[in-house]
Amino acid sequence: MRKAETECNPVLIGSAPRTRRQALVKSAWVVIWFLYLAGPIGDLADGGMSPAHEALGCAGLLTFVAVYFVVLFRHMAHRPVRNPVVRAAVGVIAALAVLLSSVLGPNWLVLFTFVGVAVAVTQPFGVSRWAIPALTAVLVLIGLRYADVRAYLFAYALPCLLSGFAMVGVQHLIRTTKELREAREEVARLAADEERLRLARDLHDLLGHSLSLITLKSELAGRMLPAEPDRAAQQVADIERVSRQALVDVREAVTGYRRPRLVVELAGARAALRTAAIAADIDPAVEQEHRGLTEDGEGALAWALREAVTNVVRHSGADRCEVLLTEEWEADERRYLCLSVVDDGTGPPRGGNHDGNGLSGLRERLALTDGRLETGSAPRGRGFALRAYVPLDGLPVPGAVARPAEQRPSGA
Repeated sequence: MRKAETECNPVLIGSAPRTRRQALVKSAWVVIWFLYLAGPIGDLADGGMSPAHEALGCAGLLTFVAVYFVVLFRHMAHRPVRNPVVRAAVGVIAALAVLLSSVLGPNWLVLFTFVGVAVAVTQPFGVSRWAIPALTAVLVLIGLRYADVRAYLFAYALPCLLSGFAMVGVQHLIRTTKELREAREEVARLAADEERLRLARDLHDLLGHSLSLITLKSELAGRMLPAEPDRAAQQVADIERVSRQALVDVREAVTGYRRPRLVVELAGARAALRTAAIAADIDPAVEQEHRGLTEDGEGALAWALREAVTNVVRHSGADRCEVLLTEEWEADERRYLCLSVVDDGTGPPRGGNHDGNGLSGLRERLALTDGRLETGSAPRGRGFALRAYVPLDGLPVPGAVARPAEQRPSGA
């Protein structure tokens, strides 16, 4: 799951937690609402109840919280439970809310708010749209029995009603998010299938005729060889010419197929960082159109982004990764597009050249486009920075930040 999901969606709406940390974050968003239970807990702690009421309150509250937790956490973890079981669990906590608020006092009316949330989360809208107002009506009827809370009964009824319907909206958002994610995955799959079909079609068109011609001339040369060696040699020369041209065509087709694009690599980078639980801070300019950037230059930057993010995921131990795209001028007045990938991890190894095979190959790719690669410590003194430069032609890049070379962040 794009800023990454963990950046713009801190509670991972619509996604099951993948790590213990994510599970704790989602749990915290649920547990914080249990501050509403301060009233019932205060009643139990005051000691003003009879032993029977105190036992009823303790047992009822513990059962209520346990069932509520089980229902909500299984739903958040996307662990399916049969609908009759879920409805029975919601019915249990609703009955406990009615019993405890009727017997133990008005402070227990807050339990209806939790019941409304549970109904909104676990039941379809066709059930929630009448069940939540019904719960609010029951709350009001019970609250009217207590003369000391009639004046501010809305303070109990309004949270019950609004919280329930707010969670109905959240559930709709979750469903929409899931559908959007599935649609993106389907678009990516269809694009990959289309590209495979294109490659298969191109290779068939390129090689079908050439291989047929090579086969025919080989047979002809074989028949001519004993009696007409000169004509056989001519056929062999034609075979060599056709095969060389076929090889050139295949190389061009495969090169066009494998040339990466910056936007495509950015999607892969986000997925890799998200999987490694590394927060990604991505400059919106990376996703914009880059005027003056050649196909070879874009391909080199895409390879740089892939290599940099791979190193961040595998070797850095970082918690955050920043991806920037800036336009810069050199001393010779040439304009360059600079892709910077900076993490807050362990940084480069001390002493000597720290280029591996990947960075060495990346330097060669950038050199072919008249660009260059710079690596070193991050500007903040902690982490690793990789900067890939490719030259620009034509108009300035929309959204890119233009800076003279001498104002470039130090450290590379």
